[in-house]
Amino acid sequence: MSTATVPATALSATKTKVVKLIGWAGILGAIVMIVGGGVVWGVVSSQLAAENITVSEDAEFLAGAPVVGPFSAYAQATIINHHALAMADNKTYAELEQDDPLRATVMNASFLRTSLFTSVVSFGVSAFAMGMGLLSGLFGWAILTLAPAWPKKTVATGVRA
Repeated sequence: MSTATVPATALSATKTKVVKLIGWAGILGAIVMIVGGGVVWGVVSSQLAAENITVSEDAEFLAGAPVVGPFSAYAQATIINHHALAMADNKTYAELEQDDPLRATVMNASFLRTSLFTSVVSFGVSAFAMGMGLLSGLFGWAILTLAPAWPKKTVATGVRA
């Protein structure tokens, strides 16, 4: 049984620097994305909490919970739609006659749902940014781990070898 060895590819000093810089850029990008995603998550959560919204008691899930996260915001948006449709005989805002007195209430329900769904999307984008940040950091770390060491200057010439 013979084992073949694959010779390592030697990188020039310039290519080694570029590879190392790419690794560090991945780690820096990771920090920015994780911190940015966390800050946005916190801002959206605190703004929802400041509204003092509670998921309706007849919601399918999270009934009575404060609306401070993506699941509670979704639960409240869903029950708002249920209530609006029940009130308007299963008609949406667009399906109601223009002079229907329920039209303004159904419109407000639609606006509330849209606002809650916007927060759900914001939470999703924040989670995505943090997840991509984690991957970016792992890729940067892997590149730095696998890249050759920085070329060292020789004492005699001052040139990197």
